[in-house]
Amino acid sequence: MIVFTERKEIEKHLQGLKDQQFSVGFVPTMGALHQGHLSLVAEALQQNDIAVVSIFVNPTQFDNATDLKNYPRTLKRDTELLASVSNTIIVYAPEVADIYEVETKAERFSFDGLEYEMEGRFREGHFDGVGTIVKRLFEIVKPDNAYFGQKDFQQLAIIKKLVEKHQIPVTIHGCPIHRDSNGLALSSRNERLKPDYKKAAPFIYKTLETAKKQFGTKSAKYVTEWVENAFSNHDLLQLEYFIIADEETLKPVTRKSKTKTYRAFIAVYADDIRLIDNIALN
Repeated sequence: MIVFTERKEIEKHLQGLKDQQFSVGFVPTMGALHQGHLSLVAEALQQNDIAVVSIFVNPTQFDNATDLKNYPRTLKRDTELLASVSNTIIVYAPEVADIYEVETKAERFSFDGLEYEMEGRFREGHFDGVGTIVKRLFEIVKPDNAYFGQKDFQQLAIIKKLVEKHQIPVTIHGCPIHRDSNGLALSSRNERLKPDYKKAAPFIYKTLETAKKQFGTKSAKYVTEWVENAFSNHDLLQLEYFIIADEETLKPVTRKSKTKTYRAFIAVYADDIRLIDNIALN
């Protein structure tokens, strides 16, 4: 396994591989890897000649300085996990200056309104930061294919829009949510959960499953109120939002249509740890 920390070095290495007509699959991460990440890497390895994994905690997509400070940084463990999948994986683990060079500042993007829904309402500037880092990494790695988990479904939609609007020559693959045996969506933040909150957190997915069943016969308004009530009675978990939205536009549904597909999105605080999840409804 090769670990690069400098943009110029990995660009030179990858260009040599591309000159040999090797296809490149790319998995951008912020490290603290888990089985969900590894499933994306496995997909990249299966569909491409070369798999590249970036490990970079991007400061411009955090709206909370404490969250940025506390975000786990486990590069040694991450590379060991990747090596357990394949020794051929190429890792790019840059410092902030290597990515942002002069000023650590996000570009401004328009994602045709996708950025103003859900996460965009609660995390100001978040998707400008996401767009900035993903666009920059695509420019450096120049992948043929890139792989993202559907747990961050809104982010996935925004990255697809980024590629479309900026005509970036990469195919985006959305991969299924990887869950623990208790249903909790795997996340790097899960490791920071205190024992009581870790035990309580599977309630999030159980609630989503019930909401999906209800959505077959009940209105979106009814289901939303039911979820809000379920969390209002919970001792440990605090609901930030629950929204049923059109998968294409991400706008909240007011009246169901048989011709559209819907997804439920949720954000919950377990103490000071923010957890997100979603589920397809039809």
